[in-house]
Amino acid sequence: MLATASAATLLCALPVHAQEAGLRGAISEGDTAGLLRTRPAQQATPEVQDQAATYQPISPGALPEQNDPTISDELFSEPPNADAAATGARSSIRPPTTALQRARDAREKLAAPGRAATPRTATPEPDEDLTTGTVRQGTVDSLTEEENGPESERQGAIEGRRPVPDENPFEPTGIRFGTFVLKPSLEQGVTATSNADSSSDGKSAVLSETTLRLNAASDWDNHSATIDAYGIFRKSVSGQEVKDTEAGIDGRLQLDFADDIRAIASLGYDIRPESASSPVVIVDTASRPVRHTIDGSVGLEKDVGKFRFAVTGEATRESYGDAELSDGTTLSQEDRNSTLYAGRFRAGYEISPALTPFGEIEYGRRVHDLRFDTAGFERSSNRIGARAGVELDMGEKFGGEISAGWLSEDFDDDRLETISAATIAADLRWSPMRGTIVALNGTTLVEGSTTPGESGSVLYSGRLSVERQIRANLTGFAAAGMGWRDYAGRDDHELRLSAEAGLTWWLNRYAGLTGRLRHETFDSTLSGRDSKTNSVFVGLRVQR
Repeated sequence: MLATASAATLLCALPVHAQEAGLRGAISEGDTAGLLRTRPAQQATPEVQDQAATYQPISPGALPEQNDPTISDELFSEPPNADAAATGARSSIRPPTTALQRARDAREKLAAPGRAATPRTATPEPDEDLTTGTVRQGTVDSLTEEENGPESERQGAIEGRRPVPDENPFEPTGIRFGTFVLKPSLEQGVTATSNADSSSDGKSAVLSETTLRLNAASDWDNHSATIDAYGIFRKSVSGQEVKDTEAGIDGRLQLDFADDIRAIASLGYDIRPESASSPVVIVDTASRPVRHTIDGSVGLEKDVGKFRFAVTGEATRESYGDAELSDGTTLSQEDRNSTLYAGRFRAGYEISPALTPFGEIEYGRRVHDLRFDTAGFERSSNRIGARAGVELDMGEKFGGEISAGWLSEDFDDDRLETISAATIAADLRWSPMRGTIVALNGTTLVEGSTTPGESGSVLYSGRLSVERQIRANLTGFAAAGMGWRDYAGRDDHELRLSAEAGLTWWLNRYAGLTGRLRHETFDSTLSGRDSKTNSVFVGLRVQR
């Protein structure tokens, strides 16, 4: 029994002796730093060093199992002073070599009196993964990588950035005048023509031509107003003597009220010499009489669901100056002066926002200043008309209206035949592509006469034009026109055809060079009325 106890004692003491004898050797923390997981290091304080115990070998199971949740028994955890070992600093205390020894040292350090708690970075327990409160989330910018390194591109200053290009760099800027924006322009040039006055016996001439235009548009929030004015002065430089003036102004006011009610008013004035192609023939004239035209209208428009209603009253005043004859005398044109009063009622239905068919009826009275003309005829008449058409509204792409109908004027004098004819009217704008505008205009007019026994004539006129912005500083246009006059009560008629084209090259926003070519042919079944005119214009245009 004594021998057996002695052998057991030797066998139990042999591993301890092997550790003390250095058979395995001591392993420093610096040798194992690369194999262990990195964890925030804790500096060892002198107080901790004093409290650390020397190494004491302990057999497995000698100490009870540690259940303190504050102690980390992770396989790859490091001691608090691991950073000292990694930097080569030597401690006088031998580092522990077992997990149980490290657990005991940790308990002793926590139980030391007067020791302040230091933050630990131990691996969280499973119950710490459960979120029981609000967790602060990172900002959106933290999720994106900021390009602020040395390879990042430098951003320019706001003042140094390129300005937004102007879509129309040569469009007039206008002048602010109160609540209106004025856009004036002046065109000065020379016209060379083969027929100075567009008559059957006209001669060639070189004319100085000056044109002044003014456009004014309101800058209001609810209502709108526009004014368009022009003036043309022509005088011969050489060739046939010509000196005439044309001028006109048109104003339009639109007031928008509640309940989809609109009030529209317009007023215009025009003065010009009577054309050589006028249906009234004056023999042996030195100059044509001057024609004055004043027109105005007032209307109300109302929308009721998809129905559109409009009532308009208008008046047109025409007066003529005296004609100068070749012998130096004058011929009065007072018997041609008249005023037309008319009222119109329109009703339409909006099939779609872009399409609104409508119907319109008209009644009017034409009153001459003189009850009887120089030949003893009563020229005053009653006017009745009706037409149907469609309004188009597709924004900037396509818009306007076109209509057709019938018009009749019955004279007070039974000896004069009633003028009755079909009518057409059009005012369309089409933009097939940006920078291109195609326009179509058409009208029907009833013209009076001073010839005894004749009622007058009906004039159909139309014009098709195309304007194109070829380049930012180069614009061009082309137009073709036609006029057809049908005399009432006889087989005579007249046809007028015209064509023109022009270019404007803008030197800058305020000035440009312009040129035009024009050809006009006038054919009539009446003798001595045919004519042809070719003209060329070159000039400078200034705008603001």
